[in-house]
Amino acid sequence: MTRPAARNGWRSALALALFTWCAAAQAGADAGIGGVAEVVERDWTQSYAAEGVVEAVRQSAIASQVSGVIVSLPVKAGDRVRAGQVLATIDPRIAEQAVAASASQVTEAEANLANARRRHERNRELLAKGFVSQAAVDQSEAEYKAALAQVATARANAGQAVTSRSYTVLAAPYAGVVGTTEAQAGDMATPGKTLMTVFDPAELRVTATLPQSTFAKLRLQQAVPVELPALEQVVTSRRAVVVPLADTRTHTVQVRLDLPPVEGLLPGHYARARFATGSVHALAVPAKAIVRRGELSAVYVVDAQQRPMLRQVRIGESFTDAAGATVVQVLAGLRTGERVALEPLRAGTVPASRP
Repeated sequence: MTRPAARNGWRSALALALFTWCAAAQAGADAGIGGVAEVVERDWTQSYAAEGVVEAVRQSAIASQVSGVIVSLPVKAGDRVRAGQVLATIDPRIAEQAVAASASQVTEAEANLANARRRHERNRELLAKGFVSQAAVDQSEAEYKAALAQVATARANAGQAVTSRSYTVLAAPYAGVVGTTEAQAGDMATPGKTLMTVFDPAELRVTATLPQSTFAKLRLQQAVPVELPALEQVVTSRRAVVVPLADTRTHTVQVRLDLPPVEGLLPGHYARARFATGSVHALAVPAKAIVRRGELSAVYVVDAQQRPMLRQVRIGESFTDAAGATVVQVLAGLRTGERVALEPLRAGTVPASRP
C-alpha cells in the first residue's frame, strides 16, 4: 500500500463510518463556516487503541559457547545471510588441542581394557585348573568392568571435545538479516556472550498491551487494523494470539498480531492496534465539532441558510470507531438530520444572521 493510498483509505473510512459529508454545499463554503456533517443515529463500533511494538517472530541472539579470540566476523548489521552461512569464527587451536588430548585418553583407556580382559580370561582358565581362587577371578572381573567404564568415559569426553570444536564456527540458524553486531574481529568471546542478532524479516508481528478490563470486551474474531506511523500505512493483521499470562504488576495482557508482508517494516517500529470492543446505538458528532466553555459543551448547528447557531448539548462518553476517529455521544440538544460545523472556531466568526 502506498502512502497516498493509505491517506485516501483513511478518509474514505472516516466518511463512511461517521457522517455523510456535505461535499456539495458550496453555499456553506462561501459562507466561510468550513465543513459540516449531518447528525445521524446508528450503531457505532467501539474500539480500543493499544500501543505496541513490531517484533520478529523468529529472532535469535548468536552467542559463543566456547572461549577464544574472534578471528573472523565477515558480516555486519543489515547483511542478508543464508541458512548455515558462517557468521563468525573463534580461534580453534585450544579446541583442537582438547580433541587431540581426548583421543589420546581413549587410546590409553582401550589399552587398559585389553589388558584387563586378557588378565580376567587367564584367571578364569586358571580357576578351572585349580591354580587360583575365586576371589582372584572376582578381582579381575571387577578390574575388567572398571576398564570398560573408563573407555566409555574417555570416548564420551572425546565426543564432547569434538562438539566443542564445532562451536568455534558460528553459523546462521536460518535465512534472515543481521540485526546488530556486538563484537568484532580480535575481541574475546566467552560462553554466553552475544556476538550478534539475526531475525527473519518475512515474519513480523505486533505485540500490543491491553488492560485486563478492556481485554474482556475484545472481539478478536474481527479483523484488527494496525497503524504503522513510520510508514504511514494501515494493515490488517492475519491472526491474533493472546499470550496466556497476565502481568501481575500492571494488570495487563499481551496480544500478538501476525502481520502481512510490509515493505520497509522493521522490528522495533512503533505500531497502534485498534481492537473492536463493542457497539453503541446513539447520536454522535465528531469530537472536533464540540465547543467546550468551562463545564458547558456546545456545537454550531448550521441551518438551511448556512447560518451557524451555537447550541448547548449534553454529551456522553467518547469512543473510537473502527476507522480510528473519535466521536462523542450526544444525549440531548440535537436531532437526527441536523448539521453541525466541523470547524467551530471558524464558524464562530460568521455572523448568526445576515440580510
